Formats: sequence, structure tokens, C-alpha cells
Amino acid sequence: MGGNKYPGVRAASESSIEIDFYYNGQRCRERINLKPTPANLKKASQHRAAVLNAIDNGSFDYSYTFPRSKNADKFAPTQYTVKSYLTEWLANKRPTIKASTYKDYSKTINLIIQQFGSKLLGTLTRGDVRTWIANMSCSNKRLSNILSTLRTALEDAQRDGLTPDNPIYNWTYRRNEAPKTIGYVEPFTKEEQELIVSTATGQIRNQIITSFWTGMRPSELIALEWADIDFDNKKIQVTKAITDASRMEETTKTKAGTREIDMLPPVEQALKDQKQYTLLQKSKVFHNPLTSKPWDGSQQIRKTCWTPLLKKAGVKYRNPYQTRHTYASMMLSAGEQLAWVSTQMGHSNVLVTINTYARWIPGDGGQGSKALKMFGMDMVINGK
Repeated sequence: MGGNKYPGVRAASESSIEIDFYYNGQRCRERINLKPTPANLKKASQHRAAVLNAIDNGSFDYSYTFPRSKNADKFAPTQYTVKSYLTEWLANKRPTIKASTYKDYSKTINLIIQQFGSKLLGTLTRGDVRTWIANMSCSNKRLSNILSTLRTALEDAQRDGLTPDNPIYNWTYRRNEAPKTIGYVEPFTKEEQELIVSTATGQIRNQIITSFWTGMRPSELIALEWADIDFDNKKIQVTKAITDASRMEETTKTKAGTREIDMLPPVEQALKDQKQYTLLQKSKVFHNPLTSKPWDGSQQIRKTCWTPLLKKAGVKYRNPYQTRHTYASMMLSAGEQLAWVSTQMGHSNVLVTINTYARWIPGDGGQGSKALKMFGMDMVINGK
């Protein structure tokens, strides 16, 4: 009779009441140790209603509600360790990110796993992370990258209901460190450029001239195709890159990196000279002359031709990326407009250009003299 009055509730024995409900698509029956009196049947019905409500709003915890139930283990959430979760998270992330980004993520994830791999994911605390990174000997930038990767992974874990919260949400760590110095920027001088170009021959010569006079990253130059070159309007479209990590085409390093650059006369001539080697293949502009196939990364360029070429030319070694810095320093030293140079380089804004190449931006001397002349001379003259 009680079952008719209270759906999903019935007397199971003289000392217990059974409630019936569906969870995760499966029918469940659980007993409550109460005599099936009218009052207790009502209580059981209320308990069942609370279970149904928790299931509906996603807060139902089977093992907490029915700790002695055989179903508790069956419906228990997966107990991820930091290692098992981050390994799965990285694998799921791989199809959505660049190969170069995946490579960076992998290094960071492996570092985190080495420290916290066996720890249950839900027990990782901010204090654990703080203690760890406080004793790391690396730059603030590196610390920020580690925390950013871990924070993103934990945010996903929280959204998936695997952890109650993200212990490092909106939290950063930064130690005091010496002022930053300008990164490794050592352009080739005019004399060094002439030595390098005059020593190079064939395709390598054309490629190096293009490097020096476009400011393109090595990864962008490797991905350059003949279809990207507009000889009529003297423009080059930079839309993709091939890195050592990917070996396949990816988008440019940044959104601003996708750009249109001006084809200066040395580049125009170098590209016309290059036509005889690769134009008929209607694909990549620059090939490895030893294999007659497109380059697969900057490391291959460095080992195959760049290092031997600099040695033969008697020029101090710098990596191929310095050709990009050489272009920027030449343009700025010559007085070209800062905004134009920034756009050519594919920088997100002129501040990036200024911060990197400030020492090559010419001044006219007498700093402050213009302001004094405009605003201060009368005050000096009048003794104010």
C-alpha cells in the first residue's frame, strides 16, 4: 500500500524500505534501515526526492549517500592521479594545437608529472605547487609558462567534475629577479653580409638574400610558396610556417605574423634568380640543393649550409634567425618608419619592435632640447 502512495518506495522487509531510482541510465534499488511504517515510508519518499534532485543538478555522490551499497564502487568517479590525468589531457589536446605548442606542453607536463605524478588529482593544493616552484631555479617567464599550462589543465578537470575546484585559479607566482636584458640580438654588419652573400652560390645565395631583406622568420621562409609571391605588385604573403617540431605547415607564430610584406629590389632579383631551380615544381620556393626537396626545418638549414657557409666566409657564427634581426636593424638605422618596420616584421604592435630594437632607432641628439625650446626657455630667461 505504501508503494502506491509513494512512487519508487516500497517495504522491502519488516525492518527496511527500498527506494527505486535511475542513475546514469541504470535502475538502482537501495535499502534504508527503517521499519516500513506510514511515517517512515513518507521519510523514505522524501529521501528519494532529495536523491532525484541531486541527480538532476549534478551534485549526487553515490558513495556518500549510500556508503555501504555495492553500487558505490560501480558509480565512483575515476580516481585520477596527476600523471594519469595530465597524460590523458595532453593526448586530447594534441589535435587542437600546433606541433610546436604540443612540444612545449609536453616538456612542461613531464616536469609536473616528475614532481606530482603519483598524487591524486583532487588532493593537489596551491601550497604543493607554491613549495615546488619556489625552489625551482628558472626565470619568471618559465615559471609563468609552467603555471599557465597546469592552470589550464586543472580548469578542464574542474569543468569535467574531476576536481571540486582549481587550486591555482587566478593565482601566479613571481620572484624578484634582476632587470631583463635585451635578448640575443646580434645583427650581421654590412661587411659580414657582403662576405656571406659573395661566398654563397646558387639557391643558397638567393635564400640568404631573401632572409636578409625581408625579415621573415626561418620557419616562414621554409614554408614560402611561389603562389605567395606577387611580382606585379611586389608583395609577399606570409601565411604559414614550418618548424622543426612540426615538419608540416602551421599558421604563423602569432596572428600578426600573417602579413603582407614589401618585396625590396634585392629580394625581387633573388627570387627571379631562384625561378630556374624550383618554379616548375609549383610549390616551395627554397629547396635543399643536396636533395632537391623542400627544407623540413631550420635545423636542416643550419647543419647543411648555414654553419659551413659562415665558416667559409670567415664570419662569426650566429644562428639563421639573426638575419631577421639584421633586417630590422638595417631598416630602423636607415630611418624607415617604425610602424612600417613593425608591420613588415609581423609584430603585434610597435612596442614589441621598440623593446627589441631600441638601440637601432636613430635619434638626432640633444635630447630634451626641443621641449626646453618650446616650453622652458621663457622660464629660464625670466628666472622663474
